[in-house]
Amino acid sequence: MKVLLFLAAVFAAIGIAEPRIVYSKVFPGSTPPYVSIAVEQNGAVSYKESPDEEEPEKFDLEPAATAAIFELAHKLNHFAGKLESGLKVANMGQKTLRWEDGATTSEAKFNYSQDDSVRQLQEWFERITDSERALLELKHALRYDKLGVYQALLKLETIWDAKRLAGSAQMLPVLDRIAENDAYIHMARERAANLAAAIRAAQKVKG
Repeated sequence: MKVLLFLAAVFAAIGIAEPRIVYSKVFPGSTPPYVSIAVEQNGAVSYKESPDEEEPEKFDLEPAATAAIFELAHKLNHFAGKLESGLKVANMGQKTLRWEDGATTSEAKFNYSQDDSVRQLQEWFERITDSERALLELKHALRYDKLGVYQALLKLETIWDAKRLAGSAQMLPVLDRIAENDAYIHMARERAANLAAAIRAAQKVKG
């Protein structure tokens, strides 16, 4: 992980574009039916749920998560080989993993893979998707359904308790806004404050 962070700093200092991994999944009928997630080596993430989305959600992924994602990509030879199992299984969505490093690119598509590294990498992107979906639902409730804020918080908290919340720092401004606003019911304010405190405590531990 330290090596990856060092390389990211070097690339930034000399103006070289950093390597990045782009994951996309197309699965009509699912929620969301389309997702694209780009992860830069410095941890910057762009998340969108439409191919032509002009303003994707942007946040920073935790360093440990970023390092794990790039290490798995290295194990998979930057997706230069075949990832699809070839087995006759149900449609699980057309997934694409793409490596971009300057002029060098490589990608592979798959529906189902038996490679453990592919499964681990997909799990990271599923975690990012679940986290962003929960945050977007919470933001929507803040604007249009104040009574639904509590339920949206419960979903976010469930992901946190399962240790699957990705990019947790991006949640703090929204949680603080709820905790400090009397327009929301006491239970929602209290839950938001407790979750924000837990995220901040975890950040201090990881230092």
